Amino acid sequence: MLALERLATAENDRPMRHEGKYAFAVMVKAPRSGEVKTRLVPPLGAQEASLLSVCFVKDIVANLLSVAGSAPLDCYAAYSPAGSEALFREFLPPQIRLLPPRSTGLANSLPDAVEDLIARGYRGACLINADSPTLPTSLLSDALTSLHAPGDRVVLGPATDGGYYLIGLKQPHRHLFHDIAWSTERVYRQTSERAASIGLELARLPTWYDVDDAASLHWLCRELLDGRSPPLCGRDGYVASHTRDYLRRLLTAGGERLATHHALEPSTS
Repeated sequence: MLALERLATAENDRPMRHEGKYAFAVMVKAPRSGEVKTRLVPPLGAQEASLLSVCFVKDIVANLLSVAGSAPLDCYAAYSPAGSEALFREFLPPQIRLLPPRSTGLANSLPDAVEDLIARGYRGACLINADSPTLPTSLLSDALTSLHAPGDRVVLGPATDGGYYLIGLKQPHRHLFHDIAWSTERVYRQTSERAASIGLELARLPTWYDVDDAASLHWLCRELLDGRSPPLCGRDGYVASHTRDYLRRLLTAGGERLATHHALEPSTS
């Protein structure tokens, strides 16, 4: 284990109380070439995809911090795999706390993160994916408002691909994460059905999209470079300046190759 991670683990083990506050955590994977955003290769190269993932995370945490500026909220990066903390400290702002992993796979890492944050005394925790750099700030604020309302509930933000971009809880409710067909179009439906089966109120946020394949990358380019709202979402997204600027550089450096795959060419129709 790296020295930085040993220090983080020791700090995480200290009794920490955060009564009256909430925690938002982005679920992040180490941005190693060939290990992240692999479904974007092609049209991108493996290194380009990993650098794009860094831009996504930078924009998402900037968005979270904009909400935290006026709300009782702490922001985290729930990272994986173990031993990769130093990679995140290279580009995450110091206000973002690191939450080490306890296990692997979404079925375990998601409820683990909720449990670990609530164990620190937060009134509730929201987990946000690292695939939606333009997620509107208003949806993050809406999630916090829903979580703050009296009574137990799950807050879900459905994604256009059938998954969800956000889940918020006041209690761990590990059963919500069991026997879910992860990485399929059934994730949101199965999770909402599971909530109903255990009598847990569901607060549903508006739909937004993940960027995890060439088609959704094209949506992202239309949104950030061509000023078009993404389909099925019906509102303007977060500005995502890191992602926007990197996409512009990619087009300048390799526009002809990328346009061949019809993914990074902004629509003019």
